[in-house]
Amino acid sequence: MSDEKALTNARTLRANQTDAEQRLWYHLRAHRFMDLKFKRQKPVGRYIVDFVCLELRLIIEIDGGQHAEQVEYDQRRDAWLRNQGYTILRFWNNEVMQQLESVLEQIRLTTSLSPGPSPASESHGDSGTRKSHAGRGEQGSGLLDV
Repeated sequence: MSDEKALTNARTLRANQTDAEQRLWYHLRAHRFMDLKFKRQKPVGRYIVDFVCLELRLIIEIDGGQHAEQVEYDQRRDAWLRNQGYTILRFWNNEVMQQLESVLEQIRLTTSLSPGPSPASESHGDSGTRKSHAGRGEQGSGLLDV
């Protein structure tokens, strides 16, 4: 996939955010959250991630029900992103909508554990992956299939 096509897809995703993505973005945007700069629907390699703080190499994914059906794809995607030095936090849409303070606290705790912008660093014993979803790894809604 070309860079131009990835940017077009990212723009489309930004314009069509889910309610959960909009709600979390309100708290992450404009350095509102711990004075960190987050970007939304950002191409990272051949994927588009929901939210990313490049400084901390932290990706936040907000998942809808379709992710229960694409677990293997999500695992391959997350493995690639972790190999690039990213930590991934994943939350279900309903977690953001119903338990926003808990979601923000989990993000805060992860950012306070982060060793900083080292590509090889991982801040969790589970290979940089936060298993917020019951019994499965992570994946986000801004997917590109290449």
